[in-house]
Amino acid sequence: MPARNPVIMWFRRDLRLADNPALAAAAEAGRVLPVFILDDDAAGKDAPGAASRWWLHHSLKALNRSLRNKLRLYQSDAVEVISALCDQHEVTGVFFNRAYEPWQAKQDETLRKALDAIEVPVKTFNGRLLWEPWEILKGDDTPYRVFTPFYKNARQNGPAVGRPKPAPEQLQVYGEPCEDQPLEALALLPQHAWPETLRSHWQPGEEGAMERLDDFIKNGLPDYKAGRDFPALESVSRLSPHLHWGEVSPRSVWHAAGNAGSDANIEHFQRELGWREFSYSQLYQFPDLPRKNLHSKFDPFPWKKDDKALRAWQRGMTGYPIVDAGMRELWQTGYMHNRVRMIVGSFLVKNLLLDWRHGEAWFWDCLVDADLASNSASWQWVAGCGADAAPYFRIFNPITQGEKFDAKGEYTRHFVPELAKMPEKYLFRPWEAPEEILEEAGVTIGESYPAPIVELRFSRERALAAFNALKEG
Repeated sequence: MPARNPVIMWFRRDLRLADNPALAAAAEAGRVLPVFILDDDAAGKDAPGAASRWWLHHSLKALNRSLRNKLRLYQSDAVEVISALCDQHEVTGVFFNRAYEPWQAKQDETLRKALDAIEVPVKTFNGRLLWEPWEILKGDDTPYRVFTPFYKNARQNGPAVGRPKPAPEQLQVYGEPCEDQPLEALALLPQHAWPETLRSHWQPGEEGAMERLDDFIKNGLPDYKAGRDFPALESVSRLSPHLHWGEVSPRSVWHAAGNAGSDANIEHFQRELGWREFSYSQLYQFPDLPRKNLHSKFDPFPWKKDDKALRAWQRGMTGYPIVDAGMRELWQTGYMHNRVRMIVGSFLVKNLLLDWRHGEAWFWDCLVDADLASNSASWQWVAGCGADAAPYFRIFNPITQGEKFDAKGEYTRHFVPELAKMPEKYLFRPWEAPEEILEEAGVTIGESYPAPIVELRFSRERALAAFNALKEG
């Protein structure tokens, strides 16, 4: 029979009731005191960016409703808050799902020691990954640096992906509805109009996550393998922000796809979930991944300093339509299609020769799905300095990429409306269009739409020369 004294359920990146192993165990142990703590001081540079904070605000609002308005919110040192609550409420146990970001792993260890000292049991669980980082290693117990063998080993030899479980039926939430620190006191919402544009594109919270998952299984998954490369199509899952904040578990997503049948689309989608796992493995094994080149041979790379070019890239004013469309999609929606992420990343690092960390930082602030593991691993991948990285000489051509993956221009015209009347022949190279075509489309290069900020052939040769010098050095 559950104990009368409460147990603490510490919510972090698991803002859901269903398939939440820590919450399920806490519900079995006694009355549950649900807690969320915003601890930006401990997070330091890894504190959530602006778009993520907007999402977190609305996700906490949804979770609080699910908990009958009894979610306690704090903005302080997590170890101090939980220790004080243990003393104040004579707590009989603390339950939470494990974290893998370096600062959170360190915080977990500090908390465990503090609670051991006051003899409060701690129970931790895996609520965020399919396979924990220490479960998938090479035969010599060293981490993988290449994705394919990592994923193959995980599928063949890793623990089976457990079936998701429903929300606890007998969840007794401790205490009265609390208004002592309302959500607004956390000051998560940006102080400008941006949140309103984000709100029109997303439904944060567990309910929104399940609706998004159901819609993807029905409408996106059947064409996923072929369609996922085309940004104008609705073939990608757009589940990444829901997964980031744990509004849906990766096990739920994995099995929802698997239950849809068995074909190349499902295998390809599950493989993408495997890339997320690989990114977490990299972050856990190499804690400096967000800031240091995984391959140190890139450390002396001659990055340029060009604030004007960086600003043009951030604003979507590079003069290359598919790049600008992606950067404007990011600003308007807090999201960017994965194919376009690779295009804009390659352009920043290789055509502009700007440090990948500039891109990582901008994405961190602007993406609603900004995830420390995925963001840093993906930027190192596109820069050529990370695990299983794209070769540095693979430079995405933004003209041919646009022509191949947005041939009709639906995506590009939507986010770069000043080019809406440009014919397909010149849409991705408007500076080459004859004057009469430009005039008919209402486009003046350098005025209504910028001229290219860098010449592609020159910038490609410059990047390759820098890379070759690095190899010879």
